[in-house]
This record gives sequence, structure tokens and C-alpha cells, in this order.
Amino acid sequence: MAMTTGGNTRQRAEINVTPMIDILLVLLIIFMVVLPTSSDGLNTLIPQPPRNDQKETPPTDIVITVNSDKTIRLNQQSVPLANLAQRLQDLFKDHASQPIFLRAAPDLEFGDVAVVIDIAKGVGLNRIALMTTPL
Repeated sequence: MAMTTGGNTRQRAEINVTPMIDILLVLLIIFMVVLPTSSDGLNTLIPQPPRNDQKETPPTDIVITVNSDKTIRLNQQSVPLANLAQRLQDLFKDHASQPIFLRAAPDLEFGDVAVVIDIAKGVGLNRIALMTTPL
């Protein structure tokens, strides 16, 4: 409260706003310190337009099927095991990053399927997906 000096004996009540301004400034400083100054997001790759020298990927997915009699089909064509590596090289000559799908009969041992996986890896195909759908 402030008091006046002088002839007027009547006291007037006035609000002293200095402590409220001090509290307001302290709160402002606390919020400025607590809030981050820069936000860090996740690193992302922006989709790039296709280059002219880039070749198109094959339009169909390649499915290798190993039947219960150990015959191999590449999509719907029967392929001998000895020729599988050459056929995969011809198909994926320029598209080694495209995945292939491998489906096998449920009564086969994994060793028979592993032979086909090894042939595909030997050709340079690293994206091999195993299909769980029955034949």
C-alpha cells in the first residue's frame, strides 16, 4: 500500500504490481529455459524423381516353388536345378535388389530348400522371402 503525504489525511489503497511483474518475469524465464530451442526429427529420405538412365524393374514377382518331388518351378515354368542359377542371372541381371519369393512343399526337409536359397545368394540375390502359403 502506498501512503500519501500532504494535507489529505485519507489513505488510499493501491495495488503494488511490482511483485506480480517479478513473478511474471521469473515464469517467463522458466518457460524459455524449459522449452527446447531446436527440435530434432528423424532422418528421412525424400522420394527422388526417377532418373532417365534408370531401368524399369520387371513387372512381375518371381516365385520359386520347390515341389514335394524336388522339382523346381520358376513362376509356372519347370526349371532343372542345374539351370536355376543361369535363369536367375538372366532375370535379375539389372535388378539384383528386387526380392524373390520362395515357396516349398510342407513335407520337404529344409536342406532341400536351403540348396535353392544358396543358389539364389550365389547369383547375388539377397532379398529372399519365404512364403508360408501351401502349394
